[in-house]
Amino acid sequence: MTATGFDRHDHSACVSDAISSAEQHCAAADLRLTPVRRRVLEILLESHAALGAYDVLARLDAEGLGSKPPVAYRALGFLVDNGFAHRIEGLNAFIACAHPGADHAPAFLICRGCHKVAETRATAPLGQAASQAGFAIEQTVIEAQGLCPACQVQP
Repeated sequence: MTATGFDRHDHSACVSDAISSAEQHCAAADLRLTPVRRRVLEILLESHAALGAYDVLARLDAEGLGSKPPVAYRALGFLVDNGFAHRIEGLNAFIACAHPGADHAPAFLICRGCHKVAETRATAPLGQAASQAGFAIEQTVIEAQGLCPACQVQP
């Protein structure tokens, strides 16, 4: 699994694949991808930057899809609960999942320059250490802050 977010890629394919995956998963699991939930996913997919719930709410409000915080929080909760988005704890923000449908433990690389977030796979040593200690990991949150390749370039 590569660190999706900093690399050049076909972003329109990235977006359409994620929407298609969400639609297929919802159809198979008998879940409702309502217009608001779909639009929130589209908003998160527009860039690889994390967005706060109120940023999402402002966009929904401007488009006439709701102006009350529960509208955004419910849609974001649905997306996170079903693996279409992740919550970035350190930023109190959300990002679309770069690998929807894949069973994975993500780690996030957060650029403090441009604020883009790349998603990659969490490293195996933590799981090995937990296993040796007899500990069953249920959830991990791994977030690293630094500079992406574009922001490291000196003018």
